[in-house]
Amino acid sequence: MNLDENDKTLLELAIVGSGIALGKLLSGGEVVTLRLIVGRVIVGAGLSMAAGLAVAMIPNLPTLALVGMGSALGICGQSFLELLVQRWIGQSRHTSG
Repeated sequence: MNLDENDKTLLELAIVGSGIALGKLLSGGEVVTLRLIVGRVIVGAGLSMAAGLAVAMIPNLPTLALVGMGSALGICGQSFLELLVQRWIGQSRHTSG
């Protein structure tokens, strides 16, 4: 399989995001289940890859800066999304009952 530079960068972002998500999961106090691991790894990888949008805005952005942005999105983005979902679920429980 021959990957061009963009594909390699996206793969790096996905791996970094997955690793961060897994590390966050293992360092937390929650019961670790396979479902939780898979879900967090998918979300972390996806959010980190969203940093690829920065290349559209700054075409000559160094790869290291891009991976750093992906890491930040992987960490902050996941926490933000979890909080948003928890609030949404909490509101739907209060309005449906």
